[in-house]
Amino acid sequence: MVDSIGDKVLVREFDDGRDVEVVGKLEKNCEIGSDNKGTSIFTNMMGTDPLCRIRFYPLHLMLVAVLRENGELVGVIRGCIKLVGTKFRGTHVKLGCILGLRVSPRHRRMGIGLKLVRAMEEWLINNGADYSFIATEKNNVASTNLFTAKCNYRNMSSLVIFVQPISYAMEGLSEGIKIEKLNINQAISLYDNKLLVKDIYLTDIDAILKEKLSLGTWVSYFKQEEWIGLHSKEKNEDIISTSPSSWAMFSIWNSCEAYKIHIKKSHPLKFFHETLSHARDKIFPCLKIPICDSLEKPFGFLFLYGLHGEGERLGELMKSAWSFASRLAENVKDCKVIITELGVSDPLMEHVPHESSKSRIDDLWYLKKVNGSINDEDDLGIMGQLGNVVVDPRDF
Repeated sequence: MVDSIGDKVLVREFDDGRDVEVVGKLEKNCEIGSDNKGTSIFTNMMGTDPLCRIRFYPLHLMLVAVLRENGELVGVIRGCIKLVGTKFRGTHVKLGCILGLRVSPRHRRMGIGLKLVRAMEEWLINNGADYSFIATEKNNVASTNLFTAKCNYRNMSSLVIFVQPISYAMEGLSEGIKIEKLNINQAISLYDNKLLVKDIYLTDIDAILKEKLSLGTWVSYFKQEEWIGLHSKEKNEDIISTSPSSWAMFSIWNSCEAYKIHIKKSHPLKFFHETLSHARDKIFPCLKIPICDSLEKPFGFLFLYGLHGEGERLGELMKSAWSFASRLAENVKDCKVIITELGVSDPLMEHVPHESSKSRIDDLWYLKKVNGSINDEDDLGIMGQLGNVVVDPRDF
Protein backbone atom coordinates (compact mmCIF):
# COMPACT_ATOMS: atom_id res chain seq x y z
CA MET A 1 0.00 0.00 0.00
CA VAL A 2 1.54 3.32 -1.07
CA ASP A 3 -0.20 6.67 -0.81
CA SER A 4 1.26 9.98 -1.97
CA ILE A 5 0.01 12.86 0.18
CA GLY A 6 1.18 16.39 -0.55
CA ASP A 7 4.30 17.52 -2.34
CA LYS A 8 6.87 16.84 0.35
CA VAL A 9 5.73 13.76 2.24
CA LEU A 10 5.03 10.21 1.14
CA VAL A 11 2.96 7.92 3.36
CA ARG A 12 3.58 4.23 2.76
CA GLU A 13 3.26 0.90 4.53
CA PHE A 14 5.93 -0.02 7.06
CA ASP A 15 8.67 -2.19 5.52
CA ASP A 16 10.02 -4.68 8.03
CA GLY A 17 13.26 -5.07 6.13
CA ARG A 18 14.34 -1.43 6.03
CA ASP A 19 12.29 0.49 8.62
CA VAL A 20 12.74 -1.35 11.94
CA GLU A 21 15.91 0.42 13.08
CA VAL A 22 14.80 3.84 11.84
CA VAL A 23 11.41 3.60 13.56
CA GLY A 24 13.15 2.66 16.80
CA LYS A 25 15.35 5.75 16.60
CA LEU A 26 12.38 7.97 15.73
CA GLU A 27 10.36 6.84 18.72
CA LYS A 28 13.36 7.13 21.02
CA ASN A 29 13.70 10.76 20.00
CA CYS A 30 10.05 11.64 20.58
CA GLU A 31 10.26 13.87 23.64
CA ILE A 32 7.41 14.06 26.14
CA GLY A 33 8.88 16.82 28.27
CA SER A 34 11.44 16.94 31.03
CA ASP A 35 11.57 17.07 34.78
CA ASN A 36 13.78 19.31 36.84
CA LYS A 37 15.85 16.36 38.05
CA GLY A 38 17.06 15.30 34.62
CA THR A 39 15.26 11.96 34.64
CA SER A 40 14.82 9.91 31.48
CA ILE A 41 11.91 7.47 31.04
CA PHE A 42 11.55 5.12 28.09
CA THR A 43 10.37 1.61 27.27
CA ASN A 44 12.88 -1.16 26.81
CA MET A 45 11.94 -3.34 23.84
CA MET A 46 11.68 -7.06 24.48
CA GLY A 47 12.28 -7.72 20.79
CA THR A 48 12.65 -5.90 17.48
CA ASP A 49 9.07 -6.13 16.23
CA PRO A 50 7.30 -2.72 16.08
CA LEU A 51 4.11 -4.59 15.11
CA CYS A 52 4.13 -6.88 18.15
CA ARG A 53 1.06 -5.34 19.78
CA ILE A 54 -1.22 -5.04 16.77
CA ARG A 55 -0.40 -8.56 15.68
CA PHE A 56 -3.06 -9.60 18.22
CA TYR A 57 -5.61 -8.45 15.61
CA PRO A 58 -6.20 -10.18 12.24
CA LEU A 59 -6.58 -6.77 10.54
CA HIS A 60 -3.71 -4.43 11.36
CA LEU A 61 -1.43 -1.96 9.61
CA MET A 62 1.55 0.27 10.30
CA LEU A 63 2.26 3.31 8.12
CA VAL A 64 5.31 5.56 7.96
CA ALA A 65 5.80 9.07 6.59
CA VAL A 66 8.99 9.81 4.66
CA LEU A 67 10.33 12.99 3.08
CA ARG A 68 10.35 12.78 -0.69
CA GLU A 69 13.54 14.78 -1.10
CA ASN A 70 15.81 12.50 0.92
CA GLY A 71 13.71 9.52 2.09
CA GLU A 72 14.04 10.42 5.77
CA LEU A 73 11.45 8.65 7.93
CA VAL A 74 9.70 11.36 9.98
CA GLY A 75 6.46 9.81 11.26
CA VAL A 76 4.70 6.58 12.13
CA ILE A 77 1.16 5.42 12.93
CA ARG A 78 -0.42 2.05 13.69
CA GLY A 79 -3.98 0.85 13.36
CA CYS A 80 -6.15 -2.22 13.76
CA ILE A 81 -9.78 -3.26 13.42
CA LYS A 82 -11.77 -5.27 15.96
CA LEU A 83 -15.40 -6.20 16.56
CA VAL A 84 -16.97 -4.76 19.72
CA GLY A 85 -20.46 -5.06 21.15
CA THR A 86 -22.71 -2.29 22.43
CA LYS A 87 -25.75 -2.36 24.69
CA PHE A 88 -27.64 -0.20 22.18
CA ARG A 89 -29.99 -2.54 20.33
CA GLY A 90 -27.47 -5.30 20.99
CA THR A 91 -25.44 -4.33 17.95
CA HIS A 92 -21.87 -5.26 17.05
CA VAL A 93 -19.68 -2.72 15.26
CA LYS A 94 -16.28 -2.83 13.58
CA LEU A 95 -14.07 -0.43 15.51
CA GLY A 96 -10.96 0.92 13.83
CA CYS A 97 -8.32 1.90 16.39
CA ILE A 98 -5.64 4.49 15.65
CA LEU A 99 -2.62 3.91 17.86
CA GLY A 100 0.98 4.97 18.33
CA LEU A 101 1.02 8.19 16.29
CA ARG A 102 4.55 9.61 16.36
CA VAL A 103 6.15 12.50 14.44
CA SER A 104 9.81 13.48 14.60
CA PRO A 105 10.25 16.53 16.87
CA ARG A 106 12.09 18.37 14.08
CA HIS A 107 9.16 17.92 11.68
CA ARG A 108 6.14 18.76 13.81
CA ARG A 109 3.57 21.46 12.98
CA MET A 110 3.94 20.60 9.30
CA GLY A 111 0.74 18.56 8.94
CA ILE A 112 2.54 15.20 8.90
CA GLY A 113 0.46 13.84 11.79
CA LEU A 114 -2.74 14.83 10.02
CA LYS A 115 -1.59 13.11 6.81
CA LEU A 116 -0.81 9.94 8.69
CA VAL A 117 -4.21 9.98 10.42
CA ARG A 118 -6.07 10.49 7.15
CA ALA A 119 -4.13 7.71 5.47
CA MET A 120 -4.94 5.35 8.32
CA GLU A 121 -8.60 6.36 8.23
CA GLU A 122 -8.68 5.53 4.52
CA TRP A 123 -7.34 2.05 5.27
CA LEU A 124 -9.92 1.59 8.03
CA ILE A 125 -12.75 2.58 5.70
CA ASN A 126 -11.51 0.32 2.92
CA ASN A 127 -11.49 -2.59 5.35
CA GLY A 128 -15.05 -2.09 6.54
CA ALA A 129 -14.64 -0.20 9.81
CA ASP A 130 -17.78 1.50 11.12
CA TYR A 131 -15.92 3.91 13.41
CA SER A 132 -12.45 5.29 13.91
CA PHE A 133 -11.29 5.48 17.52
CA ILE A 134 -8.43 7.14 19.39
CA ALA A 135 -7.55 7.66 23.05
CA THR A 136 -5.49 10.44 24.55
CA GLU A 137 -4.59 12.12 27.80
CA LYS A 138 -7.05 14.77 28.96
CA ASN A 139 -4.47 17.56 29.00
CA ASN A 140 -2.83 16.63 25.70
CA VAL A 141 -3.99 19.76 23.89
CA ALA A 142 -2.11 19.09 20.65
CA SER A 143 -3.61 15.61 20.23
CA THR A 144 -7.09 16.82 21.17
CA ASN A 145 -6.93 19.66 18.64
CA LEU A 146 -5.72 17.33 15.89
CA PHE A 147 -8.54 14.86 16.30
CA THR A 148 -11.41 17.17 17.24
CA ALA A 149 -10.72 20.40 15.35
CA LYS A 150 -9.07 18.94 12.25
CA CYS A 151 -10.46 15.40 12.00
CA ASN A 152 -13.98 15.85 13.47
CA TYR A 153 -13.79 13.30 16.27
CA ARG A 154 -16.21 13.48 19.20
CA ASN A 155 -15.53 12.72 22.84
CA MET A 156 -17.06 9.31 23.51
CA SER A 157 -15.81 8.33 26.98
CA SER A 158 -13.98 9.66 30.00
CA LEU A 159 -11.93 7.16 31.98
CA VAL A 160 -9.47 7.02 34.84
CA ILE A 161 -6.21 5.04 34.89
CA PHE A 162 -5.21 3.84 38.37
CA VAL A 163 -1.54 3.15 39.07
CA GLN A 164 -0.33 1.35 42.22
CA PRO A 165 3.37 0.60 42.83
CA ILE A 166 3.72 -2.82 44.44
CA SER A 167 6.37 -1.35 46.73
CA TYR A 168 3.42 0.35 48.43
CA ALA A 169 1.38 -2.83 48.61
CA MET A 170 -1.80 -2.71 50.64
CA GLU A 171 -2.42 -4.89 53.65
CA GLY A 172 -2.76 -8.61 53.11
CA LEU A 173 -5.92 -10.46 52.16
CA SER A 174 -8.70 -10.58 54.70
CA GLU A 175 -9.14 -13.97 56.31
CA GLY A 176 -12.86 -13.76 55.55
CA ILE A 177 -12.37 -13.41 51.79
CA LYS A 178 -11.69 -16.23 49.37
CA ILE A 179 -10.07 -15.78 45.94
CA GLU A 180 -10.30 -18.64 43.44
CA LYS A 181 -8.95 -18.98 39.94
CA LEU A 182 -11.50 -19.90 37.26
CA ASN A 183 -10.84 -22.31 34.46
CA ILE A 184 -11.01 -20.77 30.99
CA ASN A 185 -14.54 -22.01 30.26
CA GLN A 186 -15.86 -20.66 33.55
CA ALA A 187 -14.27 -17.27 32.88
CA ILE A 188 -15.72 -17.09 29.37
CA SER A 189 -19.17 -18.07 30.64
CA LEU A 190 -19.18 -15.37 33.33
CA TYR A 191 -17.87 -12.66 31.02
CA ASP A 192 -20.29 -13.56 28.23
CA ASN A 193 -23.14 -13.15 30.69
CA LYS A 194 -22.01 -10.08 32.63
CA LEU A 195 -20.30 -7.84 30.07
CA LEU A 196 -23.46 -7.38 27.99
CA VAL A 197 -24.58 -4.58 30.34
CA LYS A 198 -21.56 -2.45 29.38
CA ASP A 199 -21.89 0.45 26.95
CA ILE A 200 -18.98 -1.03 24.98
CA TYR A 201 -17.71 -4.58 25.47
CA LEU A 202 -15.30 -7.02 23.81
CA THR A 203 -16.82 -9.69 21.59
CA ASP A 204 -13.63 -11.75 21.50
CA ILE A 205 -13.03 -11.97 25.24
CA ASP A 206 -12.46 -15.71 24.78
CA ALA A 207 -9.49 -15.04 22.49
CA ILE A 208 -8.05 -12.49 24.94
CA LEU A 209 -8.31 -14.89 27.87
CA LYS A 210 -6.44 -17.53 25.85
CA GLU A 211 -3.52 -15.24 25.00
CA LYS A 212 -0.26 -16.17 26.69
CA LEU A 213 -0.01 -12.71 28.27
CA SER A 214 -3.27 -13.31 30.15
CA LEU A 215 -2.32 -14.92 33.45
CA GLY A 216 -5.86 -15.95 34.33
CA THR A 217 -9.20 -14.90 35.79
CA TRP A 218 -10.12 -14.92 39.48
CA VAL A 219 -13.26 -14.41 41.56
CA SER A 220 -13.37 -12.93 45.05
CA TYR A 221 -16.14 -13.56 47.55
CA PHE A 222 -16.78 -14.01 51.28
CA LYS A 223 -16.11 -17.43 52.75
CA GLN A 224 -19.33 -17.32 54.75
CA GLU A 225 -21.23 -17.80 51.48
CA GLU A 226 -20.29 -20.90 49.56
CA TRP A 227 -20.19 -20.53 45.74
CA ILE A 228 -21.44 -24.00 44.87
CA GLY A 229 -21.33 -23.54 41.10
CA LEU A 230 -17.57 -22.99 41.06
CA HIS A 231 -16.94 -26.62 41.90
CA SER A 232 -19.91 -28.15 40.12
CA LYS A 233 -19.33 -30.59 37.30
CA GLU A 234 -22.53 -29.42 35.68
CA LYS A 235 -22.76 -26.77 32.96
CA ASN A 236 -21.03 -23.45 33.59
CA GLU A 237 -24.38 -21.65 33.82
CA ASP A 238 -24.47 -22.92 37.43
CA ILE A 239 -21.74 -20.40 38.26
CA ILE A 240 -24.13 -17.55 37.53
CA SER A 241 -27.21 -18.93 39.24
CA THR A 242 -25.34 -19.80 42.45
CA SER A 243 -23.23 -16.64 42.80
CA PRO A 244 -22.95 -15.15 46.33
CA SER A 245 -24.67 -11.91 47.37
CA SER A 246 -21.38 -10.00 46.94
CA TRP A 247 -18.63 -11.04 44.57
CA ALA A 248 -16.04 -9.63 42.18
CA MET A 249 -14.06 -10.94 39.22
CA PHE A 250 -10.90 -9.76 37.48
CA SER A 251 -8.32 -10.93 34.98
CA ILE A 252 -4.62 -10.09 34.86
CA TRP A 253 -2.53 -9.25 31.79
CA ASN A 254 1.25 -9.57 32.05
CA SER A 255 2.64 -6.58 30.17
CA CYS A 256 6.11 -7.40 31.52
CA GLU A 257 6.40 -10.00 28.78
CA ALA A 258 5.82 -7.41 26.03
CA TYR A 259 8.09 -4.55 27.14
CA LYS A 260 9.82 -3.01 30.12
CA ILE A 261 9.93 0.54 31.47
CA HIS A 262 13.39 2.01 32.00
CA ILE A 263 14.15 5.05 34.15
CA LYS A 264 17.55 6.74 34.07
CA LYS A 265 18.99 9.89 35.56
CA SER A 266 20.92 12.76 34.00
CA HIS A 267 19.17 12.77 30.63
CA PRO A 268 16.37 14.82 29.06
CA LEU A 269 13.02 13.15 29.73
CA LYS A 270 12.40 11.00 26.66
CA PHE A 271 10.13 8.13 25.90
CA PHE A 272 11.10 5.08 23.82
CA HIS A 273 7.65 3.91 22.73
CA GLU A 274 7.97 0.43 21.25
CA THR A 275 4.34 -0.55 21.76
CA LEU A 276 1.10 1.01 20.62
CA SER A 277 -0.28 2.37 23.84
CA HIS A 278 -1.34 5.94 24.39
CA ALA A 279 -1.41 5.29 28.11
CA ARG A 280 2.27 5.01 28.95
CA ASP A 281 2.74 8.64 27.92
CA LYS A 282 0.79 9.71 30.96
CA ILE A 283 1.46 7.10 33.61
CA PHE A 284 4.89 8.14 34.70
CA PRO A 285 4.53 11.85 35.45
CA CYS A 286 1.96 10.71 38.05
CA LEU A 287 3.69 7.54 39.17
CA LYS A 288 4.69 7.92 42.80
CA ILE A 289 7.77 5.72 42.66
CA PRO A 290 11.02 7.16 44.00
CA ILE A 291 13.77 7.30 41.42
CA CYS A 292 16.28 5.01 43.07
CA ASP A 293 18.98 2.68 41.88
CA SER A 294 16.62 -0.32 41.86
CA LEU A 295 14.30 1.42 39.40
CA GLU A 296 17.10 2.33 37.05
CA LYS A 297 16.79 -1.26 35.90
CA PRO A 298 13.99 -2.09 33.41
CA PHE A 299 10.69 -2.97 35.07
CA GLY A 300 7.15 -3.84 33.99
CA PHE A 301 3.56 -3.96 35.26
CA LEU A 302 0.47 -6.14 35.52
CA PHE A 303 -2.80 -4.82 34.11
CA LEU A 304 -6.14 -5.68 35.76
CA TYR A 305 -8.90 -6.00 33.15
CA GLY A 306 -12.42 -7.36 32.89
CA LEU A 307 -13.28 -6.05 36.35
CA HIS A 308 -16.87 -6.75 37.38
CA GLY A 309 -18.64 -7.07 40.68
CA GLU A 310 -22.02 -7.27 42.37
CA GLY A 311 -23.35 -6.80 45.89
CA GLU A 312 -23.15 -4.38 48.80
CA ARG A 313 -19.64 -5.29 49.97
CA LEU A 314 -17.74 -4.67 46.75
CA GLY A 315 -15.32 -2.26 48.39
CA GLU A 316 -13.78 -5.01 50.49
CA LEU A 317 -13.62 -7.38 47.54
CA MET A 318 -12.01 -4.81 45.23
CA LYS A 319 -9.38 -4.15 47.86
CA SER A 320 -8.72 -7.87 48.03
CA ALA A 321 -8.26 -7.95 44.24
CA TRP A 322 -5.59 -5.24 44.39
CA SER A 323 -3.85 -6.99 47.28
CA PHE A 324 -3.92 -10.30 45.43
CA ALA A 325 -2.51 -8.72 42.25
CA SER A 326 0.27 -7.04 44.24
CA ARG A 327 1.16 -10.32 45.86
CA LEU A 328 1.14 -12.07 42.48
CA ALA A 329 3.33 -9.32 41.00
CA GLU A 330 6.02 -10.03 43.58
CA ASN A 331 6.60 -13.34 41.81
CA VAL A 332 6.68 -11.84 38.30
CA LYS A 333 10.19 -10.94 37.24
CA ASP A 334 10.85 -7.19 37.10
CA CYS A 335 7.22 -6.25 37.87
CA LYS A 336 6.92 -3.07 39.96
CA VAL A 337 3.45 -1.67 39.20
CA ILE A 338 -0.25 -2.67 39.11
CA ILE A 339 -2.48 -0.72 36.70
CA THR A 340 -6.15 -0.75 35.74
CA GLU A 341 -8.52 1.58 33.87
CA LEU A 342 -12.25 2.19 34.41
CA GLY A 343 -14.86 4.40 32.79
CA VAL A 344 -16.12 7.25 34.95
CA SER A 345 -19.61 5.78 35.19
CA ASP A 346 -18.47 2.21 35.81
CA PRO A 347 -20.22 1.02 39.01
CA LEU A 348 -16.84 -0.16 40.33
CA MET A 349 -15.36 3.34 40.30
CA GLU A 350 -16.65 4.11 43.79
CA HIS A 351 -15.18 0.86 45.09
CA VAL A 352 -11.57 1.31 43.93
CA PRO A 353 -9.41 1.45 47.08
CA HIS A 354 -8.25 4.99 47.87
CA GLU A 355 -4.60 4.67 48.80
CA SER A 356 -2.19 7.59 49.13
CA SER A 357 0.27 5.75 46.89
CA LYS A 358 -2.28 5.21 44.11
CA SER A 359 -2.14 7.68 41.17
CA ARG A 360 -5.07 8.68 38.96
CA ILE A 361 -4.66 9.75 35.33
CA ASP A 362 -7.58 11.14 33.30
CA ASP A 363 -8.05 9.50 29.92
CA LEU A 364 -10.34 10.45 27.02
CA TRP A 365 -11.68 8.32 24.17
CA TYR A 366 -12.70 9.92 20.86
CA LEU A 367 -14.82 8.47 18.06
CA LYS A 368 -15.78 9.28 14.48
CA LYS A 369 -18.29 7.53 12.25
CA VAL A 370 -16.62 6.49 8.98
CA ASN A 371 -19.35 4.19 7.65
CA GLY A 372 -21.97 6.33 5.94
CA SER A 373 -24.57 3.54 5.98
CA ILE A 374 -25.03 3.79 9.76
CA ASN A 375 -28.23 5.68 10.60
CA ASP A 376 -27.95 8.74 12.82
CA GLU A 377 -30.10 7.15 15.52
CA ASP A 378 -27.60 4.26 15.71
CA ASP A 379 -24.50 6.48 15.69
CA LEU A 380 -22.45 5.86 18.84
CA GLY A 381 -20.91 9.29 18.41
CA ILE A 382 -24.18 11.01 19.33
CA MET A 383 -25.20 8.68 22.16
CA GLY A 384 -23.55 10.94 24.72
CA GLN A 385 -20.89 9.83 27.17
CA LEU A 386 -20.34 6.07 27.20
CA GLY A 387 -18.68 5.82 30.58
CA ASN A 388 -19.22 2.15 31.41
CA VAL A 389 -16.86 0.39 29.02
CA VAL A 390 -14.55 -2.61 28.93
CA VAL A 391 -10.89 -1.67 28.42
CA ASP A 392 -8.99 -3.96 26.06
CA PRO A 393 -5.64 -5.00 27.62
CA ARG A 394 -4.15 -5.45 24.14
CA ASP A 395 -4.49 -1.70 23.50
CA PHE A 396 -2.97 -0.53 26.73
